[in-house]
Amino acid sequence: MPDPSVQHQQARPAVPVLHEQRLDEVLGAAPERGRGRYRPHRVGMVWRSKVFRAGAVIVALVLCGLVILALVREQTGPEGFLVGLGLAVLPVPLLMAAFRWLDRVEPGPWRNLLFSFAWGACAAALVAIIANSFATRWIATATADPASADTLGATVIAPVVEESAKAAAVLLIFLFRRREFSGVVDGVVVAGFTATGFAFTENILYLGNAFGEDQLSGSSGFASVTAGTFFVRIVMSPFAHPLFTVLTGLGFGFAAVSARRHRVRRIALPVLGLLLAMGLHALWNGSSAFGPYGFYAVYGIVMVPAFGLVTWLAIWSRQRELRTLAAELPAYAAAGWLTPAEPSALSSMRARGMARDLARHWQPDRTRGRAAARAVAEYESFATSLAGLRRRARHGAVGPDFGARERELLHHLWQRQEIAAPALAHAALLMARPGAHHGRPLPTPYGTGNGYANGHGYGTGYGPGHTPGYGHPQGHPPGYAPGAYPPPQPYGSAPHSHRRPPS
Repeated sequence: MPDPSVQHQQARPAVPVLHEQRLDEVLGAAPERGRGRYRPHRVGMVWRSKVFRAGAVIVALVLCGLVILALVREQTGPEGFLVGLGLAVLPVPLLMAAFRWLDRVEPGPWRNLLFSFAWGACAAALVAIIANSFATRWIATATADPASADTLGATVIAPVVEESAKAAAVLLIFLFRRREFSGVVDGVVVAGFTATGFAFTENILYLGNAFGEDQLSGSSGFASVTAGTFFVRIVMSPFAHPLFTVLTGLGFGFAAVSARRHRVRRIALPVLGLLLAMGLHALWNGSSAFGPYGFYAVYGIVMVPAFGLVTWLAIWSRQRELRTLAAELPAYAAAGWLTPAEPSALSSMRARGMARDLARHWQPDRTRGRAAARAVAEYESFATSLAGLRRRARHGAVGPDFGARERELLHHLWQRQEIAAPALAHAALLMARPGAHHGRPLPTPYGTGNGYANGHGYGTGYGPGHTPGYGHPQGHPPGYAPGAYPPPQPYGSAPHSHRRPPS
């Protein structure tokens, strides 16, 4: 009887070598399925504890939120605060959904996005209110001209203070969540969530004050100050603050993919993005100084084209991530870590969604279906991180932990391969022959005895065998129609390499 440990060692594919770089052992002890990262236990002072630091951040943001809540309520009054809150929340779900859609290729963790939103809504807004008020009072006292002080404060002071406060959230995630900040899209999404939170609090203040003015003057309807403020801030320009801060996020995103040897570039790009954000913000705030039609001129000539350009750049970066998958993952497929069909399936958002749906419907109940779909989604995310890591390594933008990070990502792919690989391979077949499954029940390649269990490799049907894979044509699952799908290609000469390591 062969030694199981020998079989296990033989089942491990080799890691594809990058630039002739030799790596150490491929796999260590397999982590638990629920763990998404290797987190070594750190012993030291209490402030080194992850729980302590997370708790400190949450407490600080809650305190800032309570203070900002009190300040806004004091300025707007209880009724104005409620009206402002109800109107200001309207664009928030749309903006968050748009940025989250942009981040679908390699979704960032929600904790980073919620931190960014809370930072913008609480910490950055509190800094802006205090600093802007102090600076405006100081200018009014020094110049004895309150009108010019308000103009100068809105045009010069506010853009510098507000964009710096919002950029702090992007900087913190860039420094302390570096693994999760790997490119331009990450910079855009983090900056967008931060600015959405900031605009949410600012809109409460502006709309609440407008409602208070209407209460004093007795105005109502479309002629009211509240309606005008709502139209300008919520309908015409809900993207204004996100657009400003996204320029800062682009700077950090380009710095993330720059080679480590280009230190000047890695520092200059975020600074340049911040300066552009301040300049565009100042132009927007000072548009009223250009005459009665200055606001509309700046809106049509500068803001809309800038918004279109930034949107195009963000979508182009998203598509580039998909192209990176198609370019980098075949090396891992050739080494046996992925099936041949997976790189093309992973580089298509439609195929990725189809694979999640297939994994969900192949399971006998909803609970297992949700777990299978989640496993496929995690597999897709880890594969995207792996392709991005390898691309950054080619450009010298990774540190000395590249090998360890690569092995870690391969580990997580390996753990989920039994569920994800057949779903992605099947999605690739359906993409190659669209409509071939129309009107026929989908075959179930695992989980019911007909499934992704035993076989010699890719064949023309499903059935028993010796190793994971689509088996020989001794049997077919219910609803399988010969000729409905194009004949799949074999894995390779060593199908045993696709076996998961024992837990």
